Amino acid sequence: MGALYSVAEIRQAEQAAAAQLPPGALMQRAGQAAARIALDLLGGAPARPVLVLAGPGNNGGDAFEVAANLAQAGVDVAIVHIACEGEPSAETAHALGRARASTATFADSIPDDGQWSLIVDGLFGIGLARPLEGAARAMVEAVNAVDCTVLALDVPSGLDADSGAVLGPDGVAVIATHTVTFIGDKPGLHTYAGRDYAGEVMVARLGIDEAMMPGASIHLNEPPMFELAFVPRLHASHKGSFGDVAVVGGAHGMAGAPILAARAALFSGAGRVYVASVDHGPAYDNVQPELMFRDAATHNFAGSTVVAGPGMGDSATAIRILAKLLDGESPLVLDADAINLVAASPDLQSRLSARHAPSILTPHPLEAARLLGVTAGVVQGDRLEAAREIAARFDAFVVLKGSGTVIAMPDGEAAINPTGNPGLASAGTGDVLAGLCGSLLAQGWPARDAALAAVWMHGQAADRLVAQGVGPIGLTAGELPAAIRTVLNRMVAQRPKRGGQPQS
Repeated sequence: MGALYSVAEIRQAEQAAAAQLPPGALMQRAGQAAARIALDLLGGAPARPVLVLAGPGNNGGDAFEVAANLAQAGVDVAIVHIACEGEPSAETAHALGRARASTATFADSIPDDGQWSLIVDGLFGIGLARPLEGAARAMVEAVNAVDCTVLALDVPSGLDADSGAVLGPDGVAVIATHTVTFIGDKPGLHTYAGRDYAGEVMVARLGIDEAMMPGASIHLNEPPMFELAFVPRLHASHKGSFGDVAVVGGAHGMAGAPILAARAALFSGAGRVYVASVDHGPAYDNVQPELMFRDAATHNFAGSTVVAGPGMGDSATAIRILAKLLDGESPLVLDADAINLVAASPDLQSRLSARHAPSILTPHPLEAARLLGVTAGVVQGDRLEAAREIAARFDAFVVLKGSGTVIAMPDGEAAINPTGNPGLASAGTGDVLAGLCGSLLAQGWPARDAALAAVWMHGQAADRLVAQGVGPIGLTAGELPAAIRTVLNRMVAQRPKRGGQPQS
């Protein structure tokens, strides 16, 4: 599966491999792998030259190797080099010598009138820990103003490989169309700004033995991580076989949020779905009359999986109901207002931490920040760490929404979701996700699998809609449940039918 490695873990593997290889072997392999990809991107003999940007460190050495290999293949190559203040490493010095001995030309700066078939970014790699400034910043801004294919080596310069954040409060980073990352994939290429800056990510292992790689605790969220939970339904099943979901919310003026969550639960296969309104709510849904409506203050939640928070508000009634739910034994999904209420109350936090039944929390960055007592900027600066901290603090499964949604487990395991698109940045899509999480829990899925699968299918449904011409601009939350149903049934159809008895 798609393992993701921190910078520290990559360094560990790199050092172990380098100790068994001739000096410079890894840099040479990186240059060969990236040059092959560059040639594929060029698609033949380019009419315009290739620009290679080489920084002062070993990432620059990789770039020199790429330039020498492309020149050897007959490509017209221009190199702009930012020299280091001291002596370069022996490997980088050797690579620079290869580039100077090739037909590549060197320039002091990026020509103003340059029209490039490809730009190779080898300015700074995974070791960069400070914002770009001076000549490097100007160079990155110039690259981002050019309309051509950009191949980043290891990580787009200026992007944090661990977090996916652009370094610095007013930082810049190369906006690549493609990134070839070395030895192992990096989490920062798949979450937060990383998805916009890295483009298509390719991994070049550089021939490093898998045994040299550390055990990964972070993975890309892919169907092999949860597909065993998909089970074809038996003919003798009935509505009681697939669980009850109760969505608690619907304060005055916010009745739509729990209905969206409830429709998602219904379309993803829950047997019975209730909307339990905090305030006086609608009697029925004339679009989905299968939904049943109740008063949250008097409804018996025993035996149901509960989704609490969509449009719940912050009234005293909402707080009392949430406290009761936290003390209960039902599987629980906390979203939106329920998360805000927990964040504001040490008592509710203690109740959540003490739960024995499964809990899934689905915060967006600001809600996560309230839970942690920090700002949304701090959360976005290290989404993985924030999600893991919440999961550990509340012994819960956490879905930190956003570009490259992070799913964190209480044991420290985490996944980054690759599906989804900007169409999900609209009101109500989070309610749909919460309802989907609750539906899978109600159908007997383990909380880990339910969180992973719900996030993946939610994003995949949005991707399918966009592929069909629905969005991303103007895609609405109400369009997602039916698309989720399609994705879910296709996933189930790919699983072999199993024997067993129907649930009672």
